[in-house]
Amino acid sequence: MKIPISVLVVIYTASNEVLLLERKDHPGYWQSVTGSLDSVDEPLIEAAARELMEETGIDVSTLPPNALQSMNQQIQYEIYPQWRHRYGEGVTENTEHWFKVLLAKRVPVTLAPREHTAYQWQPIEIAAPLCFSPSNQQAILKLNSD
Repeated sequence: MKIPISVLVVIYTASNEVLLLERKDHPGYWQSVTGSLDSVDEPLIEAAARELMEETGIDVSTLPPNALQSMNQQIQYEIYPQWRHRYGEGVTENTEHWFKVLLAKRVPVTLAPREHTAYQWQPIEIAAPLCFSPSNQQAILKLNSD
């Protein structure tokens, strides 16, 4: 069963292009990197780095120091009904912690084939409305205010 604590990792370049991934289980659903903690004591930043590597092949250890940063934002949201079966009985809400990764420029992306089928780089103002998740949209738009 999944732990209802997750990370959202927005990847963007110095020229304000955002990386979006298309969900395999829902074609047309675009998102940033997301994932639940592997254990309740997994540090959030480590979960963000792990999910980044698993879903894109981007290894934080090869990036400049502090490329992965907390956005100091967390939200609680209702888990979509079609995904509640992944959690324990009666779990309907998830707490999501936001992170960002600043890259100098686009990097090669290796998708996790079980999770995603395609990716694209888009300017912030185009990327945000493409995301199906309102919190993902908000996190992307927050890049402009940081």
